[in-house]
Amino acid sequence: MGIFKRLADLLKSNVNDLIDKAEDPEKMVKQIISDMQKELANSTQALGKAVASERMAEKRYKDSEVNAKNWELKAKAALQAGDTELAKKALANKVKADEDTESYKEMYETISSQTDAIRDQVEVLKAKLDEAKSRQAMLIARSQMAETQKNLAKSVGGFDPSSSIEKFNRMEEKIMRKEAEAEAFAEISGVAQYAEDDTFEKLQSDAKVDAELRRLMAEMGGTTEDETLNKATLEAGE
Repeated sequence: MGIFKRLADLLKSNVNDLIDKAEDPEKMVKQIISDMQKELANSTQALGKAVASERMAEKRYKDSEVNAKNWELKAKAALQAGDTELAKKALANKVKADEDTESYKEMYETISSQTDAIRDQVEVLKAKLDEAKSRQAMLIARSQMAETQKNLAKSVGGFDPSSSIEKFNRMEEKIMRKEAEAEAFAEISGVAQYAEDDTFEKLQSDAKVDAELRRLMAEMGGTTEDETLNKATLEAGE
């Protein structure tokens, strides 16, 4: 059961990742604008066809009106000529033309109404598309800013301050240890140097004393220098 649950969680995670990638705000905004442009193009094409149908219906309506008037004129002409039967035939055609005119008028008005609705729709789509384009840059900028903030938040959330402080403390201890070692070596080096200097100073002082002793003995003309030195040495040994 545990294996199947882990597989299900893994598949669910992958699906969620795909959904997140598919719903990338920048891509979605561009896609929405692209869809709106296609819809506007289709609506504009439909409007063109509607306008063409409207003009055809209007032409039939107007032509039928003219036809009815012409048949009325012919009926009048027949009556003036005293031909009642011909006048009736002309009036029959006029009645038919009037019926056609009424039908074409109704058709024209219906198509005209539909054309106006499509025209309004196209204008609305144009306004929405213009608004979407004007907001596109702003929305993309906001999306990028939100993504940056999210990444920073993740970085801060994954930052372990206690672990970092411990690292600093260890580094500080190492540095303090090195400083202590350096001071110790400096002190040791200083003591050895001082002892060495004392030895040299004593040797120089003894030499000066011996020289003064020889000078005094020579002035006094007493015991020879070598005997005096030997005696002084023996006395110093005792």
